[in-house]
Amino acid sequence: MNDGIQLLDPTAETTSVRRERRTPPPTLEGMTLGLLDIGKARGDTFLDRLESHFASRGVAVRRYAKPTNTRTAPVDLSQTIAEEVDVVVDALSD
Repeated sequence: MNDGIQLLDPTAETTSVRRERRTPPPTLEGMTLGLLDIGKARGDTFLDRLESHFASRGVAVRRYAKPTNTRTAPVDLSQTIAEEVDVVVDALSD
């Protein structure tokens, strides 16, 4: 039964794309870690703890934030992150 219900994919992809998982680096030594706050409640608290943890171990950390949690990160933000860091952690507090 359809009942006139149509499900929409919010990613706007017409076909799904399977992407291979990248292999994590063996160490963060000499790398810059990006912390992305996606705008969910208390995500910044989680990232504060991560930043403190990694900084105390000598890992360079840069912070970023999406303008809203209801949309994907803007392309210019994603490009900036890709240019400035080697590894990224997204803060999801659900």
